[in-house]
Order: sequence, then structure tokens, then C-alpha cells
Amino acid sequence: MLETMTAAQRHTLYQDACAILHEDGSAGARLHRMCDYLRQHVASYDWVGFYLTVPGEQTLVLGPFAGEPTEHLRIAFGQGVCGQAADQQRTVVVQDVSAETNYLSCSVHVKSEIVVPVFHQGLVIGELDIDSHQREAFSDHDRAVLQRLAAASAELVREIAPVA
Repeated sequence: MLETMTAAQRHTLYQDACAILHEDGSAGARLHRMCDYLRQHVASYDWVGFYLTVPGEQTLVLGPFAGEPTEHLRIAFGQGVCGQAADQQRTVVVQDVSAETNYLSCSVHVKSEIVVPVFHQGLVIGELDIDSHQREAFSDHDRAVLQRLAAASAELVREIAPVA
């Protein structure tokens, strides 16, 4: 939870994650490294990854991620927390997934989740999805930093997004 960090620490985390996005390597490799960085540097981030929008299908496909493998390789808009965020075009925070009726379980260990849409030219082209093994793991600070990171990653997400 970024709530336990100082403003300076959150700023450094954001700057370091953005720096990864501008390193050498393919777009997918840089996004993967950023996911891995967040997972390693925020104790409550147990799975960090991107889902990519399939043009014309209202479907998300798994992109770069860090954490345990997931069986959810494709998610329809509206289905689960990821599908809700894509369908509603807004950040969705679920502090207790056991209370969510439309939750797609990736692991019995996941207790909370945040999903932040990635936009390009006003369209959802992907999402930054984070799972935590702690309930109530996401604060307004997490939301703010992750929304900025989603915006910063938009060009790379667009590069690896499926084509129509």
C-alpha cells in the first residue's frame, strides 16, 4: 500500500517506474520490467500485469505481467473486475474480493484488486491490473500513482496491443 510511503517515496517509485518505460528493449519487455519493479518495491502488490484490448471484440487478452501465472488469458468486457473497468472506462478498486459478486478468482490468496484503464485517443486500449494478498490494500495514493503510470505506459501498450 502506497499509503505507508512518504510523498517523496511515492514520487521516487513513480519516477523509477517511468524510467523503466524509457529504457532500451521492446515495448513488451519494458512493460514487463515495470510490472516486476512494482511487484518488488510495493509489498502489497503480489501480481502486476497488463491486459490488452482486442479491437472490435470487447475482449481483453493477457499482456506482460509479473507474478504467478493466471488462467485468465481472455476476459470479456463486463466480466470480473478487469472487464468492469474496461466496460465502464474507469478505475475499479475492490478492497475485499470475497464481497464482489462479479469477481474472477485468479488465486485463493487474492484479497483485493485495483484495475486502471490505459487510454489512447479516448479509447481503452488496455489495463494495468494489480492483485494483493491483503484486504484493503489500495489507497487513494495507489490510485493516483497507478493512474499516472497507466497514462505513462499508454504508448507502449499501444505498440503491443492486438491489431484489428
